[in-house]
Amino acid sequence: MKYSEDPSRQYHIQVAKGEVGRYVFLPGDPGRVPKIAQYLDDPHEVASNREYVTWTGSLDGVPVSVTSTGIGGPSASIAMEELAMCGADTFLRIGTSGGMQTDVMSGDLVIAQGAIRMEGTSKEIAPIEYPAVADFGVTLALKEAAEELGARYHVGVAQCKDTFYGQHSPEKSPVGYELIAKWEAWKRLGCLCSEMESAALFINAAKLHVRCGAVLLVMANQEREKLGLDNPVVHDTDLAIRAAVAAVRRLIAADKAAKQ
Repeated sequence: MKYSEDPSRQYHIQVAKGEVGRYVFLPGDPGRVPKIAQYLDDPHEVASNREYVTWTGSLDGVPVSVTSTGIGGPSASIAMEELAMCGADTFLRIGTSGGMQTDVMSGDLVIAQGAIRMEGTSKEIAPIEYPAVADFGVTLALKEAAEELGARYHVGVAQCKDTFYGQHSPEKSPVGYELIAKWEAWKRLGCLCSEMESAALFINAAKLHVRCGAVLLVMANQEREKLGLDNPVVHDTDLAIRAAVAAVRRLIAADKAAKQ
């Protein structure tokens, strides 16, 4: 779908009310949208504009959507804001990350129950003292889904940043001294992995009074690489996708039961 000035459509994602479900998967990469949508019944493309690609189908007879957010907090926050305006109220980020603890290995899942706000988007939404935390119900559904699938998973804190290469080549940055010192602090505090969107999504969800959780594939672990430990690079996000889909099925069932 090409960009239009149709006032019934959200400016960035080009989606209108009635075109998305209340449950939305949020991958970063637009290329992952069809891969996630294949797990839905009768999926079809709703809109495609900039980094935002949206498909809608259903799970257990309930409309469910997938919208890509691009890279980083600003674009992810815009997607959530506009999807909420269209009626969505439950969001599951399906993303990738780099492990930070040596027992967080390539191919593992991290279910983020909180995020370090080392990015800029959330600071324009809430004071820095306010924590970036996931919705408990969504987090529990993801944990149960991971167990059901027999996946290796970890539940804990993710670090969110705005610069990918600041993580991988901090010594090249003029403020590398700060990046390196904070990275070591996060490791000592038990932070599980590093990524770029969850903090902004969790804080924006708090502002909008909607539910949000995140399941992250660990692609590799630079700390294991530094120690000469086994550290293959894993690109297949299918396990994270299946965990998120199973979690949404649980949420749908719970939400139906709550209405009875």
